[in-house]
Amino acid sequence: MSIENTPTRKMFIENYCAIDQEKISFTREQGSTFAKQVADDFNPLHNEDAKKFCVPGDLLFSIIIAKSGLHKQMTFDFSGMVSDGVALTFPDEITDSADIVDDNDKTYLSVHASGEKTHCPALIDALTKAYVDFSGHTFPGILVKLMAENNVMINPARPMVMYQSMSIDLFRLDVETLELKLAETSLTIDGKRGDTWLEFDLISNGEHVGHGKKHMLMSGLREYNQDSIDSLVEQYRQSKADYQA
Repeated sequence: MSIENTPTRKMFIENYCAIDQEKISFTREQGSTFAKQVADDFNPLHNEDAKKFCVPGDLLFSIIIAKSGLHKQMTFDFSGMVSDGVALTFPDEITDSADIVDDNDKTYLSVHASGEKTHCPALIDALTKAYVDFSGHTFPGILVKLMAENNVMINPARPMVMYQSMSIDLFRLDVETLELKLAETSLTIDGKRGDTWLEFDLISNGEHVGHGKKHMLMSGLREYNQDSIDSLVEQYRQSKADYQA
């Protein structure tokens, strides 16, 4: 069931990427600008001059819900890093599931959807901004605290934190404002790998209207060292300061 079929105004994400095409590709500038100006995310993988440049996963998520609609229940499973210039096929509608693939049929993202659907620009924009802002601030705020509590840390020379999946469960779609609040965090360690889960609540005008989870994989774990973490955080903050200068 769709409670609104046609957007009545331009979507927020369209300021950064056209969504009216079947195939969409990204320049390094587009991906980097979205990461830094929308998500406030200064992961070096999103720098324009990065050797292994990666389009932010949150940009793909934002395009999907703007183009295909927002369902009450959605799960996004990431299986590949998208580099610049790769043309991806995004569906206009998702019935149960869809894969985001390139011209060689390689899958980069799988989406599962169920429940009512809406194309309401106000709600989709609100969710996009709230989630992307939360997701972009995962490091250093949330992850550093979680690593310290578990006495492990990522390799400061090659900090690898990979976006694995995200799910949302909205109880209702007849809202136009959303805030996101961190609910719970957990880290499961298996040797040098760690599965991180960040759970969040979605709030509209003080009412709890949904829940979600973000899953990330951390690799190259070793014993926690405060000096190394401080240096890594300082590098991250310096990158942000240099960009904003």
